[in-house]
Amino acid sequence: MAAIDPLTAGGVLLATALTDAVYVMFTSAVVAKKRVPAATWSSIWYVLSSYAVISYTENWIYVAFAALGSWVGAYLTITFLHRPPGGPPVGAAVE
Repeated sequence: MAAIDPLTAGGVLLATALTDAVYVMFTSAVVAKKRVPAATWSSIWYVLSSYAVISYTENWIYVAFAALGSWVGAYLTITFLHRPPGGPPVGAAVE
């Protein structure tokens, strides 16, 4: 097993945390039927997830950092970007 590079591990964790945050925003835009925000979030989602996949294919242990980042990203996004009932979904405010 290759050594774990802390910068790569941190980059994978951050990229997947951001990927899941962007996924939440994308899903909210889709639910609100906002085409431009949904398409924008989708393209950002693709770039972030590509970085993570390319990074962790070097060493399978980075998948653990990806999973942790994914959990953190979704949890924090739902926690801090939650809007009260009746308001537009997160990520759907602009078109």
